[in-house]
Amino acid sequence: MSELVPGGNIPLPGGPVSVRVPGAFDVSALVTDDGGKVDGDGDFVFYNQPQVPGARLRDDTLTVDPTRLRPGATRVTVAVSPSDPGTGLGALPSPTLHVTDARGRALARFTPVRPRRETVLLLVEFYRRGEGWKLRALGQGYADGLAGLARDFGVDVVDEAPEEPPGRAPAADSDGFLALVNSARSAAGSRPVFADARLVSAARAHAAAMAAAGALSVETRDGVSVHQRVVLAGYTYLTVGEHLVSGPRTPAEFVTYCLRAERTRRTLHDAAFTHAGWAYAAAPSGDTYWTALWAVPFTPDGLARTTAEVVDLTNRERGRAGLRALTVDPRLTAAAQAHSADMVARDFYSHTDPDGGAPWDRAAAARRTVGENIACGQRSAADVVEGWMNSPGHRANILQADFTHIGIGLAGGGRAGTYWTQLFGG
Repeated sequence: MSELVPGGNIPLPGGPVSVRVPGAFDVSALVTDDGGKVDGDGDFVFYNQPQVPGARLRDDTLTVDPTRLRPGATRVTVAVSPSDPGTGLGALPSPTLHVTDARGRALARFTPVRPRRETVLLLVEFYRRGEGWKLRALGQGYADGLAGLARDFGVDVVDEAPEEPPGRAPAADSDGFLALVNSARSAAGSRPVFADARLVSAARAHAAAMAAAGALSVETRDGVSVHQRVVLAGYTYLTVGEHLVSGPRTPAEFVTYCLRAERTRRTLHDAAFTHAGWAYAAAPSGDTYWTALWAVPFTPDGLARTTAEVVDLTNRERGRAGLRALTVDPRLTAAAQAHSADMVARDFYSHTDPDGGAPWDRAAAARRTVGENIACGQRSAADVVEGWMNSPGHRANILQADFTHIGIGLAGGGRAGTYWTQLFGG
């Protein structure tokens, strides 16, 4: 039996496979294609819809038969939430998922890092690889329940519209903010972004905190950063960007301000972003403080694409130096992903974790020679590789001739936004 860590995977035998999560948890699942989206509401398996083609939920056990999934389905993502909707996962023991084959033989077990404020946790995903299927451990949290999880995977969720507090921009584009933003993005050749109520909620909280303090800041007096507010509002992201601005009085003035400088214009125009949230608040001094948030929601496919891009860019740099390309090692990948997730979960930024674990400990089972780069705050694969290449120590790891293999980890939600780990082995 395999003990999985975040990012770790195992091949699955033919036939049905069951995953069981004992305890005070509800199990649910989403059946998706390679793009990470459902085909319709019928692809959501939960207590009110316990069976769809190829997947059946009974009590605490979900059974998946990949051969019987709907046409086009290539992934099944399994999540857990507390049985009591008013309870956060942090109030419960960390869920343990048990994987068994059709004969009841144990295949794997996975216990993620204990969540904090999240109410839903993505545990594992079944995914097709060639003619076979594999199971990968995830351990990614959501803070606004099954509705937020389902929404990000493409399920139509109808929420009652909350009453809008006075003096701040609502989720709907009643102030014209989104139309101005999307006009600027269109002129730059970028697709439009869409308002997300969770990002709006996070923006309101941060704008209000800055106005109360009378100062622009990524982290306000309450010790919460703007990136952490996004996750607390229930939006689990793959990448996030922000504009923190004081002075503009209207959306038109705000957009004009952002277009003046290359750095702020680059964020506004960034083609990767799909969702937005914005708010403004007046300080006692009369100044107006703005928070605008831009984000891409987390999906397992998005994580896989981003980490693969880091590998590709790293190998391009090695190719320019006349070095051989690095090969992805699943064990290094699992160790790198676990370290990025740990930095977010335990709020630290270091090669050494709070328990004293170091890179050579994380990769000892995989390689004899080990190197590690970490970074935080970069919004894309290109940004993080460029940053490493501009740092002599990190560059030396990337261009180390003795290294033969690589693993990449990426997690969002900490104080600095995104946390990257690049683990090398030889």
